[in-house]
Amino acid sequence: METSENVYANRNPKYDFEPGATAHQLLNEATEWLQYACGLSELLAELVHESDSVDCQRMALALEAIGKITRAGVQCTAQAHAALHWKAANAA
Repeated sequence: METSENVYANRNPKYDFEPGATAHQLLNEATEWLQYACGLSELLAELVHESDSVDCQRMALALEAIGKITRAGVQCTAQAHAALHWKAANAA
């Protein structure tokens, strides 16, 4: 049986960054991920509005996927922020 720590780690994987990626590249990637999440959210909302019934299990999976995509975008943004600070610290 998995411990709660292992379950949490499996449900929230870390996004792997390209080694040596610049802040600009990371922000572009973050924008892409967040646009995917936005598009999926809008699609899911449209499907729910048009549906007579909602499959809760599929809805939960779709919402989890949107959460994971959003997390990848946020992690890219955080990494870009750190890269900018690292660059500024090394320049000083």
